[in-house]
Amino acid sequence: MSVFVLRRLLTLLATLVGASLIIFLVLDALPGNAAQMLMGADASPDAVRALTVKLGLDQPLAVRYLQWIKGLLVGDLGNSYVYGTSVASLIAERLVLTVPLAIMAMTITVTLALSAGIYTAANHNKLGDVGVMSLTQVGIALPNFWFAILLVLLFSVRLQWLSAGGFSGWEEGIWLGVKSLLLPAISLAVVQAAILARVTRSAVLEVLREDFVRTARAKGLGKREVLWSHVLRNAMIPVMTVMGLQFANLLAGTIVIENVFYLPGLGRLIFQSIANRDLIVVRNCVMLLATMVVIVNFVVDVLYAFIDPRIKVHDL
Repeated sequence: MSVFVLRRLLTLLATLVGASLIIFLVLDALPGNAAQMLMGADASPDAVRALTVKLGLDQPLAVRYLQWIKGLLVGDLGNSYVYGTSVASLIAERLVLTVPLAIMAMTITVTLALSAGIYTAANHNKLGDVGVMSLTQVGIALPNFWFAILLVLLFSVRLQWLSAGGFSGWEEGIWLGVKSLLLPAISLAVVQAAILARVTRSAVLEVLREDFVRTARAKGLGKREVLWSHVLRNAMIPVMTVMGLQFANLLAGTIVIENVFYLPGLGRLIFQSIANRDLIVVRNCVMLLATMVVIVNFVVDVLYAFIDPRIKVHDL
C-alpha cells in the first residue's frame, strides 16, 4: 500500500510541475503589457519601462518562472499589480467563501445523484426510472448560469425567501452565510448531479448483472440487502472517477456563478484580475485551483485501493 501511495504522490508532483509550466507559459503569451495597463494609454514610454523593470517583467522567461516556483515553495506569492497587497492574503480572503461554496455544491451533487441513480437502477424500466432519467436529461442541458438566474427570479424576486446576491460574511452567523451560498451551490450542483446520477445508474445496473449478485439472491438475500451490501461498493469505482472530475468542474463553475450572484470569492477575483491584466493574481489563483483538483484526484486514487484491493495489487 505504501508503494502504491508513493507512486501516486510522484504522479501528483509531476502533474503539478506540468500544470505550472502550462499556466505560466499560456499567461505569459497573452498579448498586452501589464505595466502599460497600469500606467494607462497616455503614459510615457519611459514611465512604462520603469514600471516594467520594477515589476520584474523585463527578466528572461526562465528566470521569472523559477522565481515564481521558488515563491510558491516558500509561500511568497508576490504582490498584486492592481491591489498592491499580498496575493496570498487576497486569495486567503476569497477562499473563505469559495471553499464552503464548493463543499456545499459537492454535497448537494452527491446526495441528489446517488439517491437518483440507485433509485432508478433498482426500478429499472419502470415509471420512476423513466421519469428521473428524463429530469436528468433536462438537467444536463441546463447552463448553470441560466439556471442561477431562474433561481433568483423564483426564490429571491417572487418568493423573497433568499438573497439575490452578495455575501453577508461568516461573522454575521453561520446560518446567514449558508443562506447566502444556498442558491449558488444549487446552481452549481444541478448539472453535475444530473451527470453523476446517470453514471451511478449505469454502474449499478452493470454490477446487478454480475454472477455474484445472482448467487447472493439465490442464497435468499433480499433485493435491498444485496443492493446496499454487495452492489453499491462494487459500483463506486466509476462513480468516484466522475466525482473527482466534477470537483474540477465545480471549481471552474464558481468563476461564472460568483459573478452572477456577486459573491466576493476566488472565481470573481480571477475574473476581475483577468479584466485588469493582474496576471500575478491570475497565475497563482489558477495554480491553486489546479493543485486542489490534483489533490482531490489523488485522494480518489487512494480510495480506489480501499474500495477494490485488486487495483493496488495490479498497480504494484
